[in-house]
Amino acid sequence: MQRAFIILALLALLAACTKMDEYRDKYMANGSIVYPGKMDSVKAYSGKNRAEIRGLFTSDPKITKYKVFWNSRQDSIEVAVVRTNGVDTASVIIPSLPEGLMSFEVRTYDAHGNTSIPVTAAANIYGELYQSALTNRAIANAEMQDDGTALITWADVSSDAGTVSMRVKYTDNADVLHDTLLVSVLTDMKSSLPSFKKGSVISYQTAYLPNATAIDTFYTAYETHAVKADVTSLYMANTGPFERATYDGGRWGTLAAPWVTSANVMNHGGYGGYASETWLNAGGFLVMESGWSGTANIVNGKIAQTTTLPAGNYIFQTALYTEALDPVYIVAAAGAELPDVSAVSGALGYGSFPTARYVSANVEFRFTLDKEQEVTLGFVATMTSGNQYWRVGSVKLIKN
Repeated sequence: MQRAFIILALLALLAACTKMDEYRDKYMANGSIVYPGKMDSVKAYSGKNRAEIRGLFTSDPKITKYKVFWNSRQDSIEVAVVRTNGVDTASVIIPSLPEGLMSFEVRTYDAHGNTSIPVTAAANIYGELYQSALTNRAIANAEMQDDGTALITWADVSSDAGTVSMRVKYTDNADVLHDTLLVSVLTDMKSSLPSFKKGSVISYQTAYLPNATAIDTFYTAYETHAVKADVTSLYMANTGPFERATYDGGRWGTLAAPWVTSANVMNHGGYGGYASETWLNAGGFLVMESGWSGTANIVNGKIAQTTTLPAGNYIFQTALYTEALDPVYIVAAAGAELPDVSAVSGALGYGSFPTARYVSANVEFRFTLDKEQEVTLGFVATMTSGNQYWRVGSVKLIKN
C-alpha cells in the first residue's frame, strides 16, 4: 500500500514538471522576463489645456526611453533618456488636452524593448471653462487720501480662490504711467498708490493659479475702477466761500464767474444770488430770497455754471441752510442750460432741498456720464409762497 502511494506521488510530480516545461517553452522561449526599473516619484501637474509629467530615475542605468499614455492608452508620447551615474530627472509636457480630470500611465523601456510595470498619476486640466468663470478681485473701496495717494481696499478672498496677484496701472500727477504688481493677501489687504492723479481711474487685472502646483497662471481681462476723489477744483470754480462780481455795500451782491445768475434772482435792486452774511463770519454765500422786504417772487430762478466732464460717476453736493417752502432743486443737465422746475426729472440728475424752515443739511445726488460732455451744474427754484430764503455755503463735485 505504501509503495503504491509513493509511485502515485512520483507520477504526479512528473506531470507537474511536464506542464512547467510547456509553460516555459511557450512564454519564456526567449529567456526570462525582464522588467526595467520604473520611474519613481511620478506626478502630474495641471496646466492650461496641457499637463506636465515629472519623475525621477533612481536605478537601472539600462533605461533608454519612457512613454506616457493617456486617453485610455489611445494617445501617447515617447521621450528618449540618457542616464547618468546619479539620479536623473524626467519632465515632459503633454499638449492639447481637453478640460477635465485626466489620468496618465508611465512606462520605461530598455534597449531590448523590455517594459517596466506601469506607474499612474492624474491631474485636472483647465481651459476656457475655468477661464470664463474668473473675475477680477473685487475692490471694496478706492479713495483719494489727504496726502495725495489713492488707497485701494481689496475685498477679502478665500484660500482656495487661487488669487495670486493684481497688476494695477495708474497715472501719477506728472502724467507718468505706472504698472505695479501687487502680491495677493487673503484678508485686510490695502494698497497705496502714491501721487495719484486726481480724477483718473485705475486699470487692473487679477492672476489666478487653479491649484498650488499648477504650471500655468490664468489672467482676467483688464477692467477700470474709479477712485473716489473730490474733483471740484478740476472742473468748477468759485465754489465757496463764494466770490462776488458786484456788491451793494451792504448784504447783497452778484456772483462772480463762472456762475451765471438769471435776472429774476437779482431781485434786490439789481443784486442777488450772492449775500455776504457777515454776521455769520463765514464769507460769501450763494442765495435766493423772495417775499422778505417786498422782494419779488422768483419763478424758475437759476444759478448755474457750465463745465466739461469726462465719463464717470459723479456726486454733486451742497452744504446749505434753508427756509424755503417751495421746491428748490440742485441739478446736473446736459448742455449749457438748466431745465425749468417742471422739467428737472429729465436732467442727468437732481436733488431737492427740504421744504421746511430752519434746516441745515448736506444735499447731494448722483449722475453718470458714459462719455465726455458739456454739463451744467446749479440750482433752479420757484419761490412764490411768502417769505422764503435759502443759502449754500459751498458746493462739491465728487467723482466716484
